[in-house]
Amino acid sequence: MGEEKIKKESTRDGFGRGLLHLGETNEQVVVLSADLTESVRAHWFREKYPERFVSHGVAEQDMISGAAGMALGGKIPFACTFGAFASGRAWDQVRVSVAYMDLNVNIAGSHGGISVGEDGATHQALEEIALMRIIPNMTVIVPADGPEAFDATVEAVNIPGPVYLRLGREAIPVLENRPKFKVGRADVLLEGDDITIIACGNLVSRALNAAAILKKKKINARVINLHTPKPIDAETIIKAAKETGAVLTAEEHTVYGGMGSAVAEVLVEKCPVPMRIMGIEGTFGESGTPEELFKHFGLTEDDIVKETEILLKRKK
Repeated sequence: MGEEKIKKESTRDGFGRGLLHLGETNEQVVVLSADLTESVRAHWFREKYPERFVSHGVAEQDMISGAAGMALGGKIPFACTFGAFASGRAWDQVRVSVAYMDLNVNIAGSHGGISVGEDGATHQALEEIALMRIIPNMTVIVPADGPEAFDATVEAVNIPGPVYLRLGREAIPVLENRPKFKVGRADVLLEGDDITIIACGNLVSRALNAAAILKKKKINARVINLHTPKPIDAETIIKAAKETGAVLTAEEHTVYGGMGSAVAEVLVEKCPVPMRIMGIEGTFGESGTPEELFKHFGLTEDDIVKETEILLKRKK
């Protein structure tokens, strides 16, 4: 199938659609933005429900504190900005004002990862999964496509305590035959017995493409969409490790403390197997097109295939 025929949608667009749906179905939902309303697709909600929308300007800490107050008042807030600011600049407010009190505050961090492209290192948040998952009570979700971002947004209001949604700017392929989203469940998208590839976000579609290449080389890879790094689905991960004997993780995030680290924490205690964590290895991002950056940082389909073949040698 030609690339032009593949349906694509960014996860920020799926989030924006989800906000509209919640606006129609739940009057307690309110949206807060920190000067990046259009970029995070919160303007669709603002245009239809202006009385339930608050713009805080360039004041991310104030936005998170305001969201905490609204949650204490019985509202269900969604606080939206770039992930670099939501997870970094406002981390203290997220930790103390939101998570410490276990409030139902939903935080949407858009433009995560190197796929932001030309915005450069300051706006390419590579640390959000690590920063958010170490906070007690926090649920962390990294949708793999636009429809999954929609489902996760809608489901967020039913998840006890705070939720962090990691979203991206780039339009990415919509997955076919994706299981219905369920928080805390790892979805097996492709069965295989030779190796397990676990990915999140836009690396999921790349993992599936890599598995198709590996299939032609007589290597059957199991592909898992770990859309919820926290709480993590240890059962599915351990089962895959036992049955395939090796695990490769891939994410658009630093290799320190991210989704791959979460998987490693499970396996080192329950089922140690040869493992490799693919991601950004100890550097900041750079400016360039998304595809240029994926090649530069070694996160393309071909890179996944290469690392799989290396890991299989360790397995033997």
